[in-house]
Amino acid sequence: MKSQYLAKILKALSDPTRLRIFDILMGGMHCNCEISEQLDLSLSLVSHHLRILREVGLVQGQRDPNDARWIHYSVNQNALAELSQALGHLLDANRIRLRVPQCRSTELQTIPRT
Repeated sequence: MKSQYLAKILKALSDPTRLRIFDILMGGMHCNCEISEQLDLSLSLVSHHLRILREVGLVQGQRDPNDARWIHYSVNQNALAELSQALGHLLDANRIRLRVPQCRSTELQTIPRT
């Protein structure tokens, strides 16, 4: 996963409301009205946050097969797997290496006192 795309996803999840919505959707498919009720937010505000989560690819919407007025939202499992892998790599403590900086000595010289 490219770092620009990862940053975009993390920015979308950095909003507390979107993070709460994403957490609810991790529990399974929900419609806008269920999320609105659980979070005590307006339908339009929930729709706004869902749109942002959909734009970064974390959430997908599917029309109800019996009543097309309703959209059911769920986590995009492929995007979730990619995000999990990218974060796992980024935060892997085994990547940390003992290293001594290789600074050029001329850059470290102090200014002589007069």
